[in-house]
Amino acid sequence: MKPEKQETLKRGAFLRSLGLSTSALMAYYCLGTTMSSCGSKSDDPSPGGNGNGDGISGTTTGNAVNFTIDLTNGTYSPLKTAGAYRVIGDVLVAFTTNSTYVALSKACTHEGFTLRYRDSSNDIFCSNHGSEFTIAGAVQKRPDTGDNISALKVYKISLSSDGNTLTVTT
Repeated sequence: MKPEKQETLKRGAFLRSLGLSTSALMAYYCLGTTMSSCGSKSDDPSPGGNGNGDGISGTTTGNAVNFTIDLTNGTYSPLKTAGAYRVIGDVLVAFTTNSTYVALSKACTHEGFTLRYRDSSNDIFCSNHGSEFTIAGAVQKRPDTGDNISALKVYKISLSSDGNTLTVTT
């Protein structure tokens, strides 16, 4: 009689299998847990990217944003196509239809909803109340509620000479 092989599931894989959002995983990661004996530190989920082979290295959230995107990584290689964008941590990164990179705060200054880049208008849009921002972060259209809003925070962008890495800093 052969003993049955016991399958093990690392902590990060287990949490992802539950379908937890990136925010929930970040809260788990930052706040810690008493489940520390369930796996090694190396299998902790890292939704913000810490150089664990996910195409992002550095700090993607908070006041000291400073990260590098590997544009050869399958997740981020679409950013080499004009009109593509990704939300990475607190930052929306887009390769505009003008073939330039921009990095802005991902949160609408009205109520904090996650913004998206619209390639059809080459602008930043909040689908919650219709706010619109230029790719330079300026308010283009106030929300449908009529509230005043402020411009988006703009981050510095640096593209490597070979075009394979993009660095975003405050």
